[in-house]
Amino acid sequence: MQHLKIAVFVSGGGTNLQALIDHIEEGEMPARIECVLSSKEDAYGLERARNHNIEGIFIGKKNYPECNERTCKILGILENYKIDLIVLAGYMGILDKAIIEEYRHRIINIHPSLIPSFCGKGFYGEKVHEGVLAYGAKITGATVHFVDEGTDTGPIILQKSVSVEDDDTVESLAKRVLKVEHELLPKAVKLFSEGRLKVEGRCVKEEL
Repeated sequence: MQHLKIAVFVSGGGTNLQALIDHIEEGEMPARIECVLSSKEDAYGLERARNHNIEGIFIGKKNYPECNERTCKILGILENYKIDLIVLAGYMGILDKAIIEEYRHRIINIHPSLIPSFCGKGFYGEKVHEGVLAYGAKITGATVHFVDEGTDTGPIILQKSVSVEDDDTVESLAKRVLKVEHELLPKAVKLFSEGRLKVEGRCVKEEL
């Protein structure tokens, strides 16, 4: 079986990247991570990649300050590795529309809430969980979705809920949601690698 070639984009610690690496190394999906791109030079996700003999590449505003130059560099790397799927795993950069158009329905993102709640502009990282607690929501969760030109607006692939406890802090809630992220993201990549995801408008259907 031909392996799906994946590029993972990170900006921080890369725990979702590690979850993917673990599932692939355990033989749970026909896929291989070809490279890891980071928008931050000191992201630990780059170290995780190198620990598993995966090329880690820093491409950010610091070394590629012009957007067009940065986009061309990214597209060149993706083409060089013949990437089939881009996975945004805690990536804080903004993808240029040229990348989104080239990889339509081949870019997935993990978001720490139940989209369309607590998502979009300003909702990233701990700010998502701060918003959930401030609003008094009883349920939150995680969402894996395809990426389009909007912010957290692409078709939803998978979701799973997490109860919000009365004594939750941002840290405790984030920890439980992250556990769900580590479950959903590899599952979504596996479904994609097996050709089981079909996009119909805004709906993503899982084929048997």
